[in-house]
Amino acid sequence: MKKILAVLMLVFACLWGTAFAADFSHLVIMHTNDTHGYDRRADGVNGMATVAALKKDYEAKGYDVLLVDAGDAIQDNNLVNFSKGKTAIDFMNAVGYDAMTLGNHEFDYGSDVTQARIKQAKFPIMSANIIVEATGKSFTPKTHVIVKKGGLKIGIFGLTTPSTVTTSNPKSTRGLTFLSKDAMYQAAQKEVDVLKAAECDLIVAIGHLGSEPDAAGDRSNDILENVKGIDVFIDGHDHTVKDLYINNALLTETGAHLANIGAVLYKNGKWTEDLHAYGRFNQEDARVKAMVDKAQADIDKQLSAVVGKTDMELNGSRDPGVRTEETNLGDFLADAYLWQVRHATVLERVTIDGALLNGGSIRSGIAAGDITQNDLLRVLPYHNHLQYITMKGATLLEVFEAATCTTPKAIGAFPQVAGITYTVDTTKPFEKGELYPHSTYYSPAKPGTRVTITSVGGKPFDPNATYNIAVPDYLTSGGDTYYSLTDPGKVTIHDVDYLDVDAVRNYLHEELGDHVGAAYAQPQGRITIIQ
Repeated sequence: MKKILAVLMLVFACLWGTAFAADFSHLVIMHTNDTHGYDRRADGVNGMATVAALKKDYEAKGYDVLLVDAGDAIQDNNLVNFSKGKTAIDFMNAVGYDAMTLGNHEFDYGSDVTQARIKQAKFPIMSANIIVEATGKSFTPKTHVIVKKGGLKIGIFGLTTPSTVTTSNPKSTRGLTFLSKDAMYQAAQKEVDVLKAAECDLIVAIGHLGSEPDAAGDRSNDILENVKGIDVFIDGHDHTVKDLYINNALLTETGAHLANIGAVLYKNGKWTEDLHAYGRFNQEDARVKAMVDKAQADIDKQLSAVVGKTDMELNGSRDPGVRTEETNLGDFLADAYLWQVRHATVLERVTIDGALLNGGSIRSGIAAGDITQNDLLRVLPYHNHLQYITMKGATLLEVFEAATCTTPKAIGAFPQVAGITYTVDTTKPFEKGELYPHSTYYSPAKPGTRVTITSVGGKPFDPNATYNIAVPDYLTSGGDTYYSLTDPGKVTIHDVDYLDVDAVRNYLHEELGDHVGAAYAQPQGRITIIQ
């Protein structure tokens, strides 16, 4: 009798578990990431009105739709830049997002604007690894949320790349700690455990982390290898299409700029990505389309003025491009900075020897033909002010060695220059020194190992000479690898009251006669990469 009872109890337990197992067959997890304000449908861009229409299409077919975004939504394209991201959140509110995590570029306008966008959103914007140093509390009001879809309880939490301290303007993240590596894993595990304790049927992580090798320890892959209990990880940051399993969890990402819309479905006992590339689903929601079109029309009216022309395409591509090598657009912009700072300081009787800007600040190229104000702002959307810095050649060498630490692999710090020539020997390894404070990058142990500066200001380079170099203020805030430019023992910073985009427009008009000609047909041989 005892054996019979035991068998009956086992059968009952199995039937009970089967009867009450979560049914995911009517759930779709739609997701976007790194939209960067590319919210209007165009060639290769789905747009927010298509996201809204696809959501309604799934709902009409009987699906419950969870819609999330993995960050970098409010900055880059002029459609959202002029409102400091307010229009982006307006669009997302209209579409009906359920949750979002913060990307590094959510901080580009300052942390006060970040908080304003969080309050504006009708959905939770959250991150579990950003801590306010003064209080020890989370920067975001929520670190996780439980959303009910049909009969399901879905637990969602967010994570933001620790590299935000250098990939956004460091001024915007002062006073904040971005938990990294083990501390981030512990924070993520805590979120999972809380959501499991709340009896959630599904755990979804939204991470703006990426999978790039130079971020080892802080990637989505690392989270899934060190945190137990995540079912689906929606990723962003590295602008890559991803669809793979790590420790029984789906890791997926759509790329960038709404070229794809993610749709995760439960098929044959596992979560499966069903990516909607541009052109697969072409409907647009009329209400959202009207909002986006009106916002674009207002921007176009302001920015349609032609400010010059170019005989050739000016190359603003990322890789290969401004993050890996010299380009004609990099030359043009650096020349403009150098020209403008020289003119602004003429009464000071100082010699401005050169200029540099990081390739990551160049966000677009310019097609051959007319150049509009809109084109310039697409190339330089960050509104950096120009400065010049006084420093020894040895410090400049440290700057270049650090800024090319991953070359030939792309890096946002890669220096585009004017008045300077240098070589990077990538056959030699970058030797790490100490980790720069408030940074994810390392100082070079031996500046000059990989980088050789040949000339500055038309003269042979001298590590003991003093140079004045024009830069955008993002660099003197310690952005990317440029922490050494924040050290008052190494540099003296002088403000110049010109925005970067104004300097380029002035150079184009006053120096080039509104015409980019043959001088910029090709890169001018300022940078040599040995591979």
